[in-house]
Amino acid sequence: MKVFLIGGTGLLGSEAARELIRRGHEVVSIALPPLPEGAVLPPEMKLSFGNYLTMTDDELRAQMAGCDGFVFAAGVDERVEGPAPIYEMFRKYNIDPLRRLLTLAREAGVRRATVLGSYFSHFDKKWPEMKLTHWHPYIRSRRDQEAVALSFAEGGMDVAVLELPYIFGTQPGRKPVWVFLVEMLLSMKGATFYTRGGTAMVTVRQVAQAVAGALERNRGGACYPIGYYNLRWKDLLRVFNRNIGYPDRPTFTIPDWMFALTARGIMRSQRKKGLEGGLQLVKYTALQCRELFIDPSLGCLPLGVEPDDIQAAIGESARLSLDVIRGRVRTVGMKGE
Repeated sequence: MKVFLIGGTGLLGSEAARELIRRGHEVVSIALPPLPEGAVLPPEMKLSFGNYLTMTDDELRAQMAGCDGFVFAAGVDERVEGPAPIYEMFRKYNIDPLRRLLTLAREAGVRRATVLGSYFSHFDKKWPEMKLTHWHPYIRSRRDQEAVALSFAEGGMDVAVLELPYIFGTQPGRKPVWVFLVEMLLSMKGATFYTRGGTAMVTVRQVAQAVAGALERNRGGACYPIGYYNLRWKDLLRVFNRNIGYPDRPTFTIPDWMFALTARGIMRSQRKKGLEGGLQLVKYTALQCRELFIDPSLGCLPLGVEPDDIQAAIGESARLSLDVIRGRVRTVGMKGE
């Protein structure tokens, strides 16, 4: 299979390309520069640097020529802040480009597509009483992105949306998303204080296996909740602490209202700056303090995802984050490609 991939230099895109090539597929990719210092890309990947958002339809069609598959490993996530309404930013980067790319892909004869989404979509469907799309612009955008993607399955394209959870692993030269968490842990003195609840998670390698498995196995339109390991926050933070030099630090659970109080302060600061976040943080307390766990049988196992060393992947993420904070390494940030 010849696969057109958006975001081939990113943490997830580069690993997906490596896995696809390992399985005998050909990969063509567009990505934004710069290439992270020290990053090793699969040499067989045919990579072009450029911004697909500003490329013409003809330029994109030329990239897709002869391709059987398409992977969208780009966009922005819930950490982005911007002018209200923030939903318009998510539409700009996560929804409208996907509609355009899938339209061009279908015209070019592409028959299989995989879109990297968010596990928040899974929980919105699981717990409709929480009205997550009403309160959280980011979650609404991910559900709308899924609707756009699956609409192309009605025209005969096989489309899979991977509802991704927390992801651990590193890429040399790429700033981990976990720097903020390590900064928080470093700021606490003597003990770690965090909420109850927990999350599903996978390694970068497992995401790559899910991408390849979706292209190879999925038929029709389907959403796959991706989660192989489940950890409570207190257990996850113990792994982080152990890898940043605090192996014996105790962890205590704070009441829900305390998280909500902090969230209220963050939102007040955002409003003063004229900004809005992708998550309504006070309402997000209800999700933060739940166990956002996913059974591997829902997505990982059907797509052929194999076990991996999640403890090692968390440790790598924590140590690189610490190196970034200490100024020991030079990195580029995660980006919406």
